[in-house]
Amino acid sequence: MNLLEVNNLGVQFQTRDRVVHAVNGISFTLNAGQTLGIVGESGSGKSQGVLAMMGLLARNGQASGQAFYKGEDLLTMPSATLNRIRGNRMAMIFQDPMTSLNPYLTVERQMTEVLQFHKGMNRKSARARAVEVLDAVKIPQAASRIDMYPHEFSGGMRQRVMIAMALLCEPEVLIADEPTTALDVTVQAQIITLLRELQRDFGTAIIMITHDLGVVAGICDDVMVLYGGRVMEQATAKSIFYQASHPYTIGLLQAVPRLDKDEETLVAIPGSPPDMARLPKGCPFCARCTFAQATCRNDMPQLMVSDLNPAVLRACHKSAAVVMSVGALEVEHA
Repeated sequence: MNLLEVNNLGVQFQTRDRVVHAVNGISFTLNAGQTLGIVGESGSGKSQGVLAMMGLLARNGQASGQAFYKGEDLLTMPSATLNRIRGNRMAMIFQDPMTSLNPYLTVERQMTEVLQFHKGMNRKSARARAVEVLDAVKIPQAASRIDMYPHEFSGGMRQRVMIAMALLCEPEVLIADEPTTALDVTVQAQIITLLRELQRDFGTAIIMITHDLGVVAGICDDVMVLYGGRVMEQATAKSIFYQASHPYTIGLLQAVPRLDKDEETLVAIPGSPPDMARLPKGCPFCARCTFAQATCRNDMPQLMVSDLNPAVLRACHKSAAVVMSVGALEVEHA
């Protein structure tokens, strides 16, 4: 049995004007010790899908589809049951630790209450466990710093505190939502190394939500590329980086700064992301795609097995062979 199995997950938000379709039919499976990367531009639906699984959507949001955790559907689960899983067997590292941590409570109180609620531990035992986990995420002098408030930590240290809080109950699934955003590259590398070590030690399955392809290359086994709330391409990280076959994936890779290139100009994807309240009839990427034709504008491409690699799923009317041949030339001259 898969640890996590998501089928045709959708997320809609009811606004005053119309319904916003933030996520449109994503599916994936996750096993113990596996890392899935979910990538795409801001507004592509990366975070809303996992927030739906965790029962953390905004009040005007509604989820559809299925999200099975060990055979139980998280989307239809009673709140009391979900509360026993959330923060315990499934945990989440939020994007901004400064707004996720309570500024009025010490780190010790915020960590011990998790253990008291989920594990029934007393305050003294919970404190000892909290110090142990802070040591594990390499917080220096954890025994004394645990009594500090969030604002007394640097950005990198606050992110480590967030990771420690997520790992307190040794969850089976860890969701990391942009865990390295706003951190300098040295701290980013430390956080990625830390997650890999923790995964090795605890066998935790990780969902890594990011727009940083460098982070994906450093930790992910499989990758799902989202655009306009839909999956454009889904494959192993190796296939995505070395054999990308969707125009959007190729565009993302071309936009990454390269140290081995002399050119100073960055290659950008032309145009802007679609209005999620007014998605086009066909492919959401067609307005920005150099391969677009009438079929793309009128018919939504289905996520299907690639004509070149049966392990790759892609949603594109153009054959993978044609896209890859042109994309290779563009990458060579980028």
